[in-house]
Amino acid sequence: MLGLPLEFRESLKMRRWFMRCKAVAFGAALAIGLPVLAEPGWMSEAELLATFTGRSIDGHYEDGDTFHESYAADGAVLYRDARRASGGRWSVQTGTFCTIYDDDPAGGCYRVRQVSGNCFEFYFVARTEIQAKRDPRKPAWTARGWFPEKPSTCAAGESV
Repeated sequence: MLGLPLEFRESLKMRRWFMRCKAVAFGAALAIGLPVLAEPGWMSEAELLATFTGRSIDGHYEDGDTFHESYAADGAVLYRDARRASGGRWSVQTGTFCTIYDDDPAGGCYRVRQVSGNCFEFYFVARTEIQAKRDPRKPAWTARGWFPEKPSTCAAGESV
């Protein structure tokens, strides 16, 4: 390490110090019972429940098709778009937001990011709640939504 430039050695020391601080913070959060997110930016289970329970969103998919979905406090979900309307149930499972429809296999479980004040992005990870717990796949951007009673703060295109 002595043969390395001073700036590089100092940078390495800072990175090590930062990693130790992260490890201490992570351990402290676990010790006092705070929820710890596996990846920054995803909404936690508590945030998902607090944000969507009893609410509705309007949204659109990558292809521009629009939809409306309502999430009742009892776990019922109502979905509609230009072609169909479906009922079913919604839940929060293993950090994912799941919408499972009674008559349509198109539902699934999603990781969610709040990208601005009234804009949420949904990333597909599993087709079923069981699969979300057992074998989620890499999140893939699926849709963007917002609360219809306020102006959308979503920008065009996915945020990541």
